[in-house]
Amino acid sequence: MKHKHLIDRLRQSHNLSLEEFTELLIHRDEELQAYAADLAGETAEKHYGKKVFIRGLIEFTNICKNDCYYCGIRASNNSAQRYRLSDEEILACAKNGYELGFRTFVLQGGEDPYYTDDKICQLVQQLKHNHPDCAVTLSIGEKSKESYRRYRAAGADRYLLRHETATPAHYHHLHPSAMSAENRYGCLRSLKELGFQTGAGFMVGSPGQTPEDLARDLIFLQELQPEMVGIGPFIPAAGTPFAQEPAGTLDDTLFLLSIIRLMMPEVLLPATTALGTIDPRGREKGLLAGANVVMPNLSPKSVRTKYQLYDNKICTGEEAAECIVCLTKRIESVGRELAVDRGDNVRYTKMKEEPYCV
Repeated sequence: MKHKHLIDRLRQSHNLSLEEFTELLIHRDEELQAYAADLAGETAEKHYGKKVFIRGLIEFTNICKNDCYYCGIRASNNSAQRYRLSDEEILACAKNGYELGFRTFVLQGGEDPYYTDDKICQLVQQLKHNHPDCAVTLSIGEKSKESYRRYRAAGADRYLLRHETATPAHYHHLHPSAMSAENRYGCLRSLKELGFQTGAGFMVGSPGQTPEDLARDLIFLQELQPEMVGIGPFIPAAGTPFAQEPAGTLDDTLFLLSIIRLMMPEVLLPATTALGTIDPRGREKGLLAGANVVMPNLSPKSVRTKYQLYDNKICTGEEAAECIVCLTKRIESVGRELAVDRGDNVRYTKMKEEPYCV
């Protein structure tokens, strides 16, 4: 194995150069991928045991002011069926999830101007009041630092914001000119400064992406040190300029999951729905490659098919209870166990005795 020494060094030092990451990605083969996955699985188990953490995903609005070229809920996609959940519906989703064993709720939506900071803060406060032993994660896009400060003060614990690509030119290939790569990166740094458990990430195989772009993504993650990293294959979506582009591959995504686990041993790393969409056992393969988080959908069945970021998304017809039974069996089939707790990053757990000051 010509590049085994780079995998070994990454496991030991958690650090490679841009050129070395690029070399690894260009020369990935089946043997190197299997070797990296074995080490990544051992690393995940060292820090988290066999636990796989569940996050209850509540997709509360598919209205978005942005027009990202890859996204099925982009503003100019006139075929998207738009919706907003009421506060009562959102809280009912969380109540149902709590009864099923969820201890983290992820409020995810487009950048919907209806949801002012006041509305978001009220929602977070109500969720924390109803479920004080749970973590609340927000995934609602780019906001000002002051907005993030308010969400944190209201009780939000985590924030997911994929950086999407660490190459500004590639970012502008994927987004309209009104959007800025620099603003996206600045948002992530603000979230870290404010004490959020912060999640970054990117799509694998997005249009125009090169191995060097992916290597820059890894360097960006090294520098940011987020508590969570969400990656998944690019999947084309109807009603977008990239509808006819090829999807990212399973093997590229699995290899990158392993690399990220070796680079950031304590990171929380999801086996995403997109993985399960391109391969029937994609999420299980993701867990074997070093992932340790899954995110079942708690949204009402009536809106599941409307939150279509990409085509052929799985689990749109299942009740939450059905989904969790199915996922439990899938997780156990690869020798892992479903964990019923908040599932904080172990680095955060060590530090949380220090109070946060707004």
